[in-house]
Amino acid sequence: MSEVRFRTQEIGSLAKPSWRVKTFAGRPLEDQDIEEAGRWGKQLDVDGHEELVEGLRSNSLSREQVDDWAAIYALRLLETAGLDVVYDGEQRRTEMYDHVAAFADGFEARGIVRSFDNKYYAKAAVVEPPSVTGPQDVEEYQFVREHTDRIVKVPLTGAYTMEDWSYDEHYSHEGALGGSAERRYEGRRRFVVDVARNVILPNVGGLVLAGAEWIQIDEPAATTKPDEVPLVVQGFNEATRGVEAKKSMHICFSDYSALWPHVLELEDCLELQLEFANRDSRELGTREEDRPGYADTLRLFKEHGYPNVGLGVLDIHSDFVEPAELVRDRILYAAEVLQDPSRIQVNPDCGLRTRSWDVVYEKLVNMVEGTRLAERELNRAHAAPSIR
Repeated sequence: MSEVRFRTQEIGSLAKPSWRVKTFAGRPLEDQDIEEAGRWGKQLDVDGHEELVEGLRSNSLSREQVDDWAAIYALRLLETAGLDVVYDGEQRRTEMYDHVAAFADGFEARGIVRSFDNKYYAKAAVVEPPSVTGPQDVEEYQFVREHTDRIVKVPLTGAYTMEDWSYDEHYSHEGALGGSAERRYEGRRRFVVDVARNVILPNVGGLVLAGAEWIQIDEPAATTKPDEVPLVVQGFNEATRGVEAKKSMHICFSDYSALWPHVLELEDCLELQLEFANRDSRELGTREEDRPGYADTLRLFKEHGYPNVGLGVLDIHSDFVEPAELVRDRILYAAEVLQDPSRIQVNPDCGLRTRSWDVVYEKLVNMVEGTRLAERELNRAHAAPSIR
């Protein structure tokens, strides 16, 4: 067996700095906002951060310049914490759903609704088949690629979540009023396929053409309706069909038992990146009773043989900073269940935008340290001579 080395990765979003939020909202900056920009610039050793501080103080920066600085700060946070795989914390995006709906043709805004915690999104209605005239996130990706030497993974909202989170004022007309369940299902399927083929795939194609080597499809709505999990799979396959790049899927807030066996039909999907820590205890240990958040789902991976798992080891809904030893034990338990450490990569449960950067930084530093502890323990066990 070769030496164990777990790759550590982010999962999508980080909170936007107050100086970025207020600039875009047209609100005046306070001294503490500028002080935060200076503090994080020093802590993360951001080249030229003094220019940002001075520009914020003099109100001389354009929105585009502020966006650039926010992206650089987010990249440096992830790099300084020690992650192998990074993006920019989606600093240029409004929110994962609105980012797509506001860009694509076929959607009309309908107001603000709550998604989870104290987070909200601008919900839209689909009024005609969605489409785009070109890729959406190429410039964003190119900026990230130019400003980091780490592996880059681009997160994109999946077709099923776009369908499930939208009001349907187009596809439902044929079957919703008095129509059969089969016709309603077919309408939702067509919605998913149209988004996948005509909105997401053009973006993926443009990103890969620009050099992107890894695409992450986010599907938080994956098991909202368990009988529609096949639509989640079809949406992924249609959105990435023919794409020569690594492809993975991130899913949270779900009943994972509903995913199988359907996820076995995902085409060329490197791994499922899932939420575990949110369901787990905070006690140390590597026995099944110590790791209630991991046992059932990992058994599905073992039973069905799905290739790889992005193992969520940080609870993104809490300011509790997981000790490195707790991260270690969660990884060691997963390695024992799967009997193959090479199938594991390590990440937070989800994007960390609900937490402050101070909490995020501590969590990620401990995640990386705990990952290294798990590696050392597994490599030491492998290297120890057997006793006959």
